[in-house]
Amino acid sequence: MSDLPPWLAFFTFTSVNVVFVTAGCMLIGITGGTLGSFAYLRKRSLLGDALAHAALPGVCVAFLLTGTKDPLVILLGSVAACWLGAITIDAITAYTRVKEDSALGMVLSVYFGVGVLLLTYIQQSGNPNQAGLDAFLFGEAASMVQRDVWTLAGAGGLACFCVVLAYKELKLLAFDPDFAHSLGFNRRLLEVFLSTLIVIAVAIGLQAVGVVLMAAMLVTPAAAARYWTDRLGVMLLLAAGIGAASGFMGAYASYLAPRMPTGPWMVLAASALFFLSMVLSPRAGIVPRLYRHLRQRRRTAEENVLRTLYLLDERRHRPDGHFSLGEVIEHRPMPLGTLRRVLLRLERNGRVRASSVGLFTLTESGRARGERLTRLHRLWELYLTSKLDIAPDHVHDDAEEIEHILTPELEERLLAALNHPETDPHARVIPGLRSRSEEP
Repeated sequence: MSDLPPWLAFFTFTSVNVVFVTAGCMLIGITGGTLGSFAYLRKRSLLGDALAHAALPGVCVAFLLTGTKDPLVILLGSVAACWLGAITIDAITAYTRVKEDSALGMVLSVYFGVGVLLLTYIQQSGNPNQAGLDAFLFGEAASMVQRDVWTLAGAGGLACFCVVLAYKELKLLAFDPDFAHSLGFNRRLLEVFLSTLIVIAVAIGLQAVGVVLMAAMLVTPAAAARYWTDRLGVMLLLAAGIGAASGFMGAYASYLAPRMPTGPWMVLAASALFFLSMVLSPRAGIVPRLYRHLRQRRRTAEENVLRTLYLLDERRHRPDGHFSLGEVIEHRPMPLGTLRRVLLRLERNGRVRASSVGLFTLTESGRARGERLTRLHRLWELYLTSKLDIAPDHVHDDAEEIEHILTPELEERLLAALNHPETDPHARVIPGLRSRSEEP
């Protein structure tokens, strides 16, 4: 096993330290992602940053009182300081005219300043046990031992178990706290409960990520998960998975570069997963949205050409119904190259037929589509003039856009609202209505 390259030797997990560090980082990611989702949905993402910085004086006080860096003692001290910071933020917001964002900044700076002073005092005290205490600023996951992992597992498991027990109440608090209050839930108690869970998530991550970067492990996995789903339960699972993956990737990167701290690698991994979610997620990713936009533009261009050919045929009543590129451009100006590409796609789709001399005519399916687009255009123009009192010469542009998105259901509602009209505001016949009315 020792002959394996480092990038492969990591996955053998023969090193006990690798197992502890990887497990601890993944536990931090799971807990941070799960509880950070509620902070993200409640638009209190900066709360984690404020609480992480507020934990530093708790770490220092716990060390001063006990003289030891026992993980359970440090955890209790940081939890107490974080919880006191959360209560301070709520009290400032509730009893003063200071807004929440200002309260977050005040608590972050004041508590962190006190923590730095205490840390400086401890470093100058000569206590031999204080070595490594400053690692809580930026994290030092490599120092994790088995006891640390069990402490993380116990605290994180308790927090996640509380989320499962109070899932419905926390869901109400995240999406509609006023409705939760109207059902008889104590909104204030629920907010304190959620803040306490977030405090636990922050506290358990300090050793690996540090007070400076811990907020990223709360916000980033939740923000990445939000791109993939609209359901809270799925979002919690995805955020936990992204957090765990970030922890694993951070531990792996730190293993390959031993002199690099694990915490920043975890944050970079979480940021990379967020970037991939932002770019690739089917629901709201940049690439799928761009693809849908381009597809809609192509569809709109094709429908515009179909309606143009239909209108030319309607106006000129040619026996053969063939029209040249110049006639189409004269009626609907566009670059010649664009028109050629659109007509080529329509020909492949069976909507248009091209003659040997470069003339184009509608097929039956193309004529039906052009007729429906013209019908929707004229119905919408009539609706705007008759129902909204808009002048007839001001309705064309709106109808030009809406004709591409009106569904058959909306078409039926328009017909009913307009009492099945025969002509539009310009006295032009609305095509297709007579045949529809004659259907049995």
